[in-house]
Amino acid sequence: MFSDAGCVAQLVARLRAAGEFPHEIGLFLGYPPEDVEGFIAHRDDGCKYVGTWRVYGDEVSARKKFADYRMCTISYERQFSRGKKLLDLIVAT
Repeated sequence: MFSDAGCVAQLVARLRAAGEFPHEIGLFLGYPPEDVEGFIAHRDDGCKYVGTWRVYGDEVSARKKFADYRMCTISYERQFSRGKKLLDLIVAT
């Protein structure tokens, strides 16, 4: 199995060496593996939906996640505009 540190080290190496942005970074951002694989294989062709990322797999699940992200963004924007500091908005999971 791969270690988190090993995966991050590999990503850093790819970022330094790649002529283009390594699309597998989507895995680090929590994108579904089938969507990352679909984008690497097909780019803009054949995706089912475009939201925060291009969806090649479970569109229903992705649309729900996009809606959740949008509600979170609205909440954070509202709090920030009312004077809450960015460091106070950071949530560790």
